[in-house]
Amino acid sequence: MTTETANELTNNESGVTGQYKNWFLDYASYVILERAVPAIEDGFKPVQRRILHAMKEMDDGRFNKVANIIGQSMQYHPHGDASIGDALVNMGQKELLIETQGNWGDVRTGDSAAAPRYIEARLSKFALDVAFNNKTTEWQLSYDGRKNEPVTLPMKFPMLLAQGADGIAVGLSTKILPHNFCELIDASIKYLRGKTFTIYPDFQTGGMIDVFNYNEGKRGGKVRVRAKIDELDKKTLIIRDVPYGVTVSTLCDSIVKANEAGKIKIRKVTDATAAAVEIIIDLAAGISPDITIDALYAFTDCEVSISPNACVIVKQKPQFLNVQDLLKISADNTKILLQKELQIKLGELQEKWHYTSLEKIFFEEKIYKELEKKHETWEKVLTAIEKAFVPYAIKLRRNVTREDVLKLTEKPVRRIYRLDIDELNAQIKGIEGEIEQVQYNLEHLTDYAVSYYEGLLKKYGKGRERKTEIKQFDVITARSVAIANTKVYMNRAEGFVGLGLKKDELIAECSELDDIIVFTKAGKMKVVRVSDKVFIGKDIIHAAVFQKNDERTTYNVIYFDAGSGVSFAKRFNVTGITRDKEYDLTKGAEKSRVHYFTANHNGEAETVKIILSPNSAAKKKEFDFSFEELDIKGRSSMGNQVTKHPIKTVKFKEAGRSTLTGRKLWFDSKFGRLNNEEKGEYLGTFEEEKLLVIYDDGNYEITDTELTQRFEPEKILLIEKFNPEKAITAVYLDAEKGQYNIKRFKIETTSLRSKFLFIKEGKGNRLEAVTSDEEPVLLLHNGVGPQASTQKIQIAGFLEVMGWKAIGNKLVNFSKDVEMEWDTKAGEGDMQTKLF
Repeated sequence: MTTETANELTNNESGVTGQYKNWFLDYASYVILERAVPAIEDGFKPVQRRILHAMKEMDDGRFNKVANIIGQSMQYHPHGDASIGDALVNMGQKELLIETQGNWGDVRTGDSAAAPRYIEARLSKFALDVAFNNKTTEWQLSYDGRKNEPVTLPMKFPMLLAQGADGIAVGLSTKILPHNFCELIDASIKYLRGKTFTIYPDFQTGGMIDVFNYNEGKRGGKVRVRAKIDELDKKTLIIRDVPYGVTVSTLCDSIVKANEAGKIKIRKVTDATAAAVEIIIDLAAGISPDITIDALYAFTDCEVSISPNACVIVKQKPQFLNVQDLLKISADNTKILLQKELQIKLGELQEKWHYTSLEKIFFEEKIYKELEKKHETWEKVLTAIEKAFVPYAIKLRRNVTREDVLKLTEKPVRRIYRLDIDELNAQIKGIEGEIEQVQYNLEHLTDYAVSYYEGLLKKYGKGRERKTEIKQFDVITARSVAIANTKVYMNRAEGFVGLGLKKDELIAECSELDDIIVFTKAGKMKVVRVSDKVFIGKDIIHAAVFQKNDERTTYNVIYFDAGSGVSFAKRFNVTGITRDKEYDLTKGAEKSRVHYFTANHNGEAETVKIILSPNSAAKKKEFDFSFEELDIKGRSSMGNQVTKHPIKTVKFKEAGRSTLTGRKLWFDSKFGRLNNEEKGEYLGTFEEEKLLVIYDDGNYEITDTELTQRFEPEKILLIEKFNPEKAITAVYLDAEKGQYNIKRFKIETTSLRSKFLFIKEGKGNRLEAVTSDEEPVLLLHNGVGPQASTQKIQIAGFLEVMGWKAIGNKLVNFSKDVEMEWDTKAGEGDMQTKLF
């Protein structure tokens, strides 16, 4: 190869590389600016803007075939009918800018729209109000140079935040979640007023959203979205909406897959969706609905996480902003557009005032008679009229031009009456009033913008209330709700545990997410993940499913320390460990071994009989030992000395009682959960006691203290430890008779997790106040302002305890001004002891 040939090849390679770099950058820029990312000014991608512009050109108030709209849009959009049709259907399904007719599909079910030739659309009145004004629009040539299209639409609303946006470009993407129409207007008004505001996503599909990590919609934020799952009965759950971005069919598929994988246990799932979403889940026998609800959130699309990423085009460059910035820019832009509209209107009014004033002078001062004079040329006629206006120039706001004169001469001249002059005066006065109002609006532009937003809210806000409930979700760990869908076994002698040892001893049923804790005769302990087969160590003495942070399961051990020849006893918990690490329960000397071992799930301390070796020097070869004498310590503690003599065997003698106090429980009203982590209202110490829950609809329920239960805190008026000897005092509204009734009763039912209605059944009846105090005192507030009065009523002194089904006695007639509460300072002041 010659030197010239080598240089030529090198130059060609360099040229291709350079072209590739340039072309790729051009392509990436084009996709970002012209395809995937919306503009900050109007919130639209180019295809959306071109569709709306085409629809405005076609607009005559009637519906147009979507196929025709697509064809009209193709004059402006160079990328084919498919992309235009998809974008049009997407905007139509959002029910904001486009009114639709026909089958446009359903975002909830995932059903697609009918073919474009079968469906119709037109611009909504809202779109016509906020998105179009030819006088304030900046124009550019379309891709083929034949037509003009808007650079951006003069959008006077935060449309980007209302509709949301989703796009994948080259090297970046955007995901802006939709927000509530009414809340966006309120936030815009607050911003214009100089007040702080917050906005959160709202979805057409409803559901619930946790915005704790929303991070104002910036990169790195995250929202969790859930479907609402209701308990129809103890065997049936019902889902009435779907999370954003999830369809009914994909949600049902995810539930079926979770069931097939053994993560949940259900009999069947039925899609009964019609006008409203309705997915019915029939539970398997013996399965808790509360645990199943948690499992649905943990293992299916009933809960999804969404990561927003607000990227928009600002001055022909992509920028990452937050939703507050987007709303502020929108409000500022709206204010500027309103100012432009006012300025244009002011100019038009001033021009109208000028011409009307000219017309008045033209007729009132008989200048029109110059037309009747015999001037030599038309030019001299016009010049004569211009000179005739000179004495009246002081009454005008600008000079009289030749165009003004020509316009006047085109007006037909007839006999002028005083009435005509009066009419022109009235017109001038009306125009001056309009000018004054426009000037006032320009001077008070912020107030005018606020009034504009308030008008939008009044005109279009009805029916656009928030659909997605904002609430903070509890954290559901997959392990805590995983269904036991497999079995784990152990081979004690060989020292193996695992799922594959099906011919050996069963340890327990568990899930694939569980850990197994194993103890051996040599005093070793290890926690391992459930797997097919894993070696622990020979002579396994105990294996079980490991519960992390379990402070109640207590292990009682007597072991021989080979180093000192002494036997020790100890009690310990295992709350946290490192998986697959081997821990020594003895002092670590070789040939140490365990004499006795028990696992006690409630901290029981048994008594054992210790039999010493016949060859030992001890005088007493047998004696009893009670673990109750030992404190519960850490697993690495040495323990207490039992004997220095060799032990032959240790035998169980007598079961002991638990040495642990009852569980302390709290009720977290934020999540509607019981917990032992000191979150929320303290309920007390529980051993075998039950909980009493009283709801605002007049039902009570006795339930256990299982931490997996779910409550609706907004419906709970009272939750406390259940005492069947306590009398309950309740005040409720009898809507039929228009009065408040009061009753005292004791709970007589014993069924767990069943609701019982203890107030009179009827439409509109509700529980107003309830307490379990022994000496309850009711404060009854009546009236407002100077007429307000408060009465104290001591209940226990005169109202007897009755059956829980009793209607009770009348307290007072119903009134909107009546309020009641329990007196926490009973005994102070005057007391009333009779009912009304």
